[in-house]
Amino acid sequence: MATGGEPRAAAAAEGGEKRAALLREITEEGGFAFVASAEKAAADGDLRAAEAAREMAWEQLHACPRSEVGRAWRDAYALACLHVAALRVAGGGGDGRRAALRALDMGLIMGGDLLRAELEEAIARVVADRSRGCGGGGGRTELMKRDLADRRVLKVLPVKSLSCKQIERRSCISLEAFIRDYFLCESPVILSGYIDHWPARTKWKDIRYLERIAGDRTVPVEELITFSQFLEMMWSSDCSANLTYLAQHPLFDQIKELREDIMVPEYCNAGGGELQKLNAWFGPEGTVTPLHHDLYHNLFAQGNPQILVFIQRVDHPLCFEITGMFALHQSSYSDKRLWPYPKWLHVLGRKYFRLYSASISNDLYPHRETMLSNISQVDLDNINVNEFPRTGDVEFMDGILEEGDLLYIPPKWWHYVRSLSTSFSVSFWWRTSIPPPQGS
Repeated sequence: MATGGEPRAAAAAEGGEKRAALLREITEEGGFAFVASAEKAAADGDLRAAEAAREMAWEQLHACPRSEVGRAWRDAYALACLHVAALRVAGGGGDGRRAALRALDMGLIMGGDLLRAELEEAIARVVADRSRGCGGGGGRTELMKRDLADRRVLKVLPVKSLSCKQIERRSCISLEAFIRDYFLCESPVILSGYIDHWPARTKWKDIRYLERIAGDRTVPVEELITFSQFLEMMWSSDCSANLTYLAQHPLFDQIKELREDIMVPEYCNAGGGELQKLNAWFGPEGTVTPLHHDLYHNLFAQGNPQILVFIQRVDHPLCFEITGMFALHQSSYSDKRLWPYPKWLHVLGRKYFRLYSASISNDLYPHRETMLSNISQVDLDNINVNEFPRTGDVEFMDGILEEGDLLYIPPKWWHYVRSLSTSFSVSFWWRTSIPPPQGS
């Protein structure tokens, strides 16, 4: 008769075989010093050896361009992170637990896939141990105050904003109506009140909740910091002078408790397909997405003044790899721009959107270079009418997403976005069976 210990023993044996095979592969690649340190860390519980192995793997990850780093060394880095975390936890105390979480998060962020399940299980154990040792947080501290007066909004928006054609607005409609009236005919629409039922609508108002769930987890901004440090930077008095941006990061794979607070909108079923990627973007007021277009169907979901979600439907199986590799962040930009190529996503509070039809692309002066052809040369915040004479008279539609709104942007529609408050975004990337339009 099978016992409860047999599955655990089998899993442990399988994990041991994976590690042994990995060490053999690293040995074949000349990583003798790494293998010696890793084996010493595992056999003797030597923290210094574990840290040495992690440092050696880290150096290998940065010895060549990211795309050229071998799979084995990524897996080796994850293995070293597991060793470091186990020994940090064994050392006891809150500092040890936080150091262990950092090591495990680094393994998820920079490591390979071989030991990902072990990293996630280790994180779950450390988080559970922390939960047993502390009480729940309060529920009254809001992330931020962000109702902006209309005249203040108009001062920061491009000329003619909110004075021309407005994006059509509808209450929640059926999936069939969305497909018939907007998706198939590629017409933008704002759908109001769709995400009122999301747990994130209430939970993410509370900064203590975010700190309790994710505060000790490591996230990549300009440097690797804890989520608590990131939140502190976000709401510091000088945040406007120092752009801090958590960009294109699979936060919900890393911190699964936050994933439980959101849901995939049913409108993502338009065109069929399956979820490819789910990422997070978190940044301050004033960030701008310069005018650009995408090949795919976009859906932005606006939560309470704290939540805006972006959904992208990806048609080509490699597209999410292409779009996922770039999110340029420069804190030195005086106007706090985040340049999008080929895809930049941002969200959370109120957002201003300006949309231009795909049919007038030439009047928006896209870059001639193939790699930049989805980005306009025009700076809508300061249009050079001598260099770009046609843009000023081109028809557009615009609007501000409020609490509970979804915005659908068809393929190849040009869009400019300005964050009117601190923004938290979530992106769902889909592969759909309906191809993007050609030649539009």
